[in-house]
Amino acid sequence: MSVFFLDSNCELWYDKVEKLGIEYISMPYSIEGQQYDYDLGKNTNFKEFYAKIRQGIVPITSGLNSQNYIDTFTPFLEQGNDIIYVTFSNAMSGTFEQLKIAIATLKETFPDRKITYVDTKNISIGAELVVYEAALKYKEGASVDEIVDFVNSFRNESCVYFIVDDLMYLKAGGRLSLMSATFGTILGIKPIIGVNEDGVLTTVQKVNGRKKSILTLLDLLKQNGQNLADYPLIIAHADCLDDAEFLKNKIIDTFGEDLDL
Repeated sequence: MSVFFLDSNCELWYDKVEKLGIEYISMPYSIEGQQYDYDLGKNTNFKEFYAKIRQGIVPITSGLNSQNYIDTFTPFLEQGNDIIYVTFSNAMSGTFEQLKIAIATLKETFPDRKITYVDTKNISIGAELVVYEAALKYKEGASVDEIVDFVNSFRNESCVYFIVDDLMYLKAGGRLSLMSATFGTILGIKPIIGVNEDGVLTTVQKVNGRKKSILTLLDLLKQNGQNLADYPLIIAHADCLDDAEFLKNKIIDTFGEDLDL
C-alpha cells in the first residue's frame, strides 16, 4: 500500500485533505521572530497575518532539513507502506536537496520500501489543481506509476497567474531590483506573474493600475483556457475579497455559470 503526501505549499485546503484521507507536510514560516508550520488554513488567522503585513512586518519562509522528512515518513514506512509525494516546484526551494538526502537515508533503513516524489512544477493554487486531481486518482486506486504519469502530463495542462499590489515584496524576495521595484510602485505598474515550464516564477505581462491588471487575468483565461467546465477554476486572494469577487463575476459573465468556480 502507498500513502499519498503533499506539502502545504500546494495550498490544498485542509478540509479537502481530510476528506481525501491523505497526508501533508507542513512548510514552516516565521513572522515577528516566531515560527509556524502552515496548516492549510485549519487554524491560521489570516486576518491577523495580513494585518501584520500591512504594518510592514515581513514573514520569512524556510525549507525543511533532512531529519524533518525522515521523521515524517518513518512511521508510515515502519507500517509497511510506500510513499508517493506530490511536491510544489522543486526549482523554487532548496528543501528538495534535503528531501533527496532523507530518501537516501531511509532507503538504507527500509530497503524494501519505495519512496517516490513527483514535481508539480508549480506552487500555491497552481500546484493545488495538480495535487487535487492526482489525489482523486489515488483514491480511485491508481498505482504510483499511474499517479506520476498523470502529474507529469496534467501539470502541462494547468497554469496559474497572479498579481501583486506592492512590488517591494518581489524585491525582498530577490526577484526584482530595488530600482525596478521603486519606479514600478511609483508608476503603478502591476506585473502579471506566472510559472514557466521549468517551475520558475516569470513576468508574463506588465500593465498599469490595479483594475486593469485584474481584467488582464480575465484576458489570459480567454486566451489560454480550454475545457474550462471539466476542471476547477480557483481564484485565490490575499485578503482582498472584493477584487476576487469582481474577477469571479467577470468570469461568470464571460463563460457562464456552468463552471466549477
